[in-house]
Amino acid sequence: MADYHILLLGPPGAGKGTQAKRLCETYDLDHVSTGDALRANKDMETEYGTPRSFMEAGELVPDEVVNEVLEAALTDADGYVLDGYPRNLDQVEFLDDATELDYVFFLDVDRDVLVERLTGRRVDPETGDNYHVEFDMPDDEEIRERLVQRDDDEEDVVRDRLEVYEENTEPVIEHYRETGELVEIDGEGTPDDVFERLSDAVEGDD
Repeated sequence: MADYHILLLGPPGAGKGTQAKRLCETYDLDHVSTGDALRANKDMETEYGTPRSFMEAGELVPDEVVNEVLEAALTDADGYVLDGYPRNLDQVEFLDDATELDYVFFLDVDRDVLVERLTGRRVDPETGDNYHVEFDMPDDEEIRERLVQRDDDEEDVVRDRLEVYEENTEPVIEHYRETGELVEIDGEGTPDDVFERLSDAVEGDD
């Protein structure tokens, strides 16, 4: 099986995590995300310090540190799905130098659908399991009654998050669109529907 190098882009609520997991399981790839890579390499020494030094201080980890951690994670992977990076054009430039991408997929989902997905999420405070009021509620009444909505899933916060995402990431989307690398995937419908579109795009080139 080919060792695909896949970049998966999309706004919060587009289903990147779900689709990244399915791509990795189907094509035997590593899931590389910024958060996971930083947590797994908290003590990695860089000339700017370790990720831990910034995380424990409650500070954003600088691009220079994130870049080194991501490069190490990509180098260790035979094939991967990259999710949550790059977030700006400087990171795009670094990624272009660090690796060669086979596919750049963008999960395209209407703003109102994203809001519906995100505001409908509920979490079980005892287990951390996630549910959705319309698409995926537990059968157990006891679990249903204790579900809560996270503060960052309230509608005003969700709309703010989407605006910030668009402002920060639109230049990244435009870069890959201009280079002809961007493949836009309809991200609406069931997870199975979206995954079928993604896998058709991957296997259509084989």
